[in-house]
Amino acid sequence: MIQVGIFSGYFPYDLKTTAQKARELGFNTVQLDLHFKDLDLTAGQITKEKAKLVADTFRDNNLPISAISGYTNIVHPDPDHRRANVEYLKEIIRNARSFGTPYVISESGTFNPDSEWDSDPHNKTEDAYEQVRDVLAELAQEAYDHGSIFLLETYVNNVIGSVRETVRVFNDIRSPGIELLMDPTNYFDASNIDDQAGVLNEVFDTLADKVRVAHAKDVKRAGDDKSEKHADIGDDDALASHTFRGVGEIELPAAGLGSLDYELYLQRLAERSPNAPLIIEHLDESDIPRAKKFIDDILRKYSI
Repeated sequence: MIQVGIFSGYFPYDLKTTAQKARELGFNTVQLDLHFKDLDLTAGQITKEKAKLVADTFRDNNLPISAISGYTNIVHPDPDHRRANVEYLKEIIRNARSFGTPYVISESGTFNPDSEWDSDPHNKTEDAYEQVRDVLAELAQEAYDHGSIFLLETYVNNVIGSVRETVRVFNDIRSPGIELLMDPTNYFDASNIDDQAGVLNEVFDTLADKVRVAHAKDVKRAGDDKSEKHADIGDDDALASHTFRGVGEIELPAAGLGSLDYELYLQRLAERSPNAPLIIEHLDESDIPRAKKFIDDILRKYSI
């Protein structure tokens, strides 16, 4: 049976309250966001003692941590900004095991100077690919050296944004320090969103052996509003990665509020990556029960 989890960042509280609220809603795992009202886990502030406190608190609530959010722009066009982003990501990777999981997740980034998620013409150049590949290889080595695994999350507007580009990364970086975060909604753009079965089957037929964790959000056409969209999740200090809901032609709402063929998605996930926990995202606390029921009903329907 597939485990269903939630990002801890959708509970904007202190550490203990966050763990308690997630458990009260029936989750049995979390993707850890390093953001609590009573604990500083920003760059330079992570210690093994703090990490163990976090791990123990979630364990006390029967909520093992499946992965850690390390989302940042690893190819930011400003060199100093890029290096700071990568160094913090490495700090998380070095301490991941102390949090109770080997897995740390980030996307591949964009050369857009104003947004972490919008596209940029340079993203699809060979130079962009080579720069990203070099950073990903660096992260994979850091992970391997510290008993961790970096999970790459493909996103269509980033440098690594397609099945072909993702396969190329794994062909070029043959390291046990890098695997894949599966989020099929991230492979859709205006050109393929109407081919749900084609995209979902290609993703799983091609990449399923690399999948360690999966996400549950949705996808739909954005309509007239092509701006970068962010939601109010009840936390003035929330990271932009938790409020982001899409940009351009594609919107990324919570599970059950878009057009993703969820029955096909979850059947393919159970078939090809049955041990990957499924982490609900792109919602606020008030919508969590609805989204969880939506996911649970499909899992129950197919006994997966």
